[in-house]
Amino acid sequence: MRLRHHRLASAVALVGLVLAGCDSQTSVKLETPAQKASYGIGLNMGKSLAQEGMDDLDSQAVAQGIEDAIGKQEQKLTDEQLMEAFAFLQKRSEERMAEMNAKAVESGKKFLEENAKRDGVKTTESGLQYEVIKAAEGAQPTADDIVTVHYEGSLTDGTVFDSSIKRGSPIDLPVGGVIPGWVEGLQLMHVGEKYKLYIPSELAYGEQSPSPLIPANSVLVFELELLGIKGDDAAPAAEEAPAGAADAASKE
Repeated sequence: MRLRHHRLASAVALVGLVLAGCDSQTSVKLETPAQKASYGIGLNMGKSLAQEGMDDLDSQAVAQGIEDAIGKQEQKLTDEQLMEAFAFLQKRSEERMAEMNAKAVESGKKFLEENAKRDGVKTTESGLQYEVIKAAEGAQPTADDIVTVHYEGSLTDGTVFDSSIKRGSPIDLPVGGVIPGWVEGLQLMHVGEKYKLYIPSELAYGEQSPSPLIPANSVLVFELELLGIKGDDAAPAAEEAPAGAADAASKE
């Protein structure tokens, strides 16, 4: 709790520094690298505050707080009053997040129930759903193997959050070192096959999303092609994966 209060306070302070330096939007200059970086700080902090439930932030009050601190004026609220205000905002943020998470869980459950009814979609005991896009008869990997894959990950609304396909560069990854939905799905596949995986949130990231592009409790959809198994003479060579390419599929 204390850490989150500190983060919220820091974010407010940073936004205040930006706001205090400009009387109106028309007076802002975005010409020098420092000015552009300053705008970026304000933009990022604004997005962060919105995610924290601070969409009703009073920019004038923020600017006044910064001005009083810089001018060494007596603060207009006691530390106790400020802590009480931060505690209120923190509680509100947590309540909103809990509501959003619950809606995401329900939405994901409904999606999987409907998806399971489609022809060609199979559901495993764990709840993982998959359909075979392209069949092949190559070798199957084990949890101890390193495999070469092409993939594209999206949300259930079709929003793509990561794609080695678009980058044009397949990646190598350990079968046993990725999210549970991939661990299971990869071991179902044969080299040369392409699957579409529908991964329940509990087999993906659950409430702990690794990226702002992936909301908490999201069902993830992956188009996954198994190109080869490292050490397998029949496996095609993969290009070296760019740094971070497998982040969307890796464990936290």
